[in-house]
Amino acid sequence: MRRTDRLFELIQILRDGRLHTARDMADRLEVSVRTLWRDMATLIASGLPVEGERGLGYLLREPITLPPLTLTPDEVQALTLGLQLVTRGADPSLSAAAESLRGKIAAVLPTRLMAEAGAETWVFPGAEALAAARHLPGLRRALRLQERVFITYVDGSGGSTDRPVRPLVLEFWGRVWTLATWCEARADFRSFRVDRIESLRRTGETFPEEPGRTLADWRRLTAV
Repeated sequence: MRRTDRLFELIQILRDGRLHTARDMADRLEVSVRTLWRDMATLIASGLPVEGERGLGYLLREPITLPPLTLTPDEVQALTLGLQLVTRGADPSLSAAAESLRGKIAAVLPTRLMAEAGAETWVFPGAEALAAARHLPGLRRALRLQERVFITYVDGSGGSTDRPVRPLVLEFWGRVWTLATWCEARADFRSFRVDRIESLRRTGETFPEEPGRTLADWRRLTAV
């Protein structure tokens, strides 16, 4: 997470007016306590009305508000619909993130706009999406870090193979998640249904961008 994003998240955490320890906030942001102390010092130096110190905790002395977003009713409806779809999807970490984001948006949008967003849309993920959900957070992490992973994959006939792969992109087809990869076992591009991945193991090894093995190369080969 970029430092500017962390500082914004810290403000959102502190807006509830309660006392928050450095350890709790550091855990939520997945940073060290030392980093959290530096970030809090930056916020305090910028004039944020925060009380607290190392070892005790931090709280806002007075409420703060953010300026209202300038969005049209159609933009609000599009935004809330998208968040509802993600919130009720099968991916647990994205669902929680979407719910948190929805709360932040509601806090700064005029009440009238939120009320006019319309009835909620319900999403009922199928068996394939539910089976894929357990691997999605780990795969997104591998994609973000450009990390090589090992997967145990079960094909349509029930055969199981172990594959060292370089994840390139996750794609959702309305019912099924697929993972496009550079498969080191086959020395070629391969796409796997995520719901058929039996196990996923991290290696901690990053891989370089190599000509002929990149997402752009995959896109060129699969372009219609």
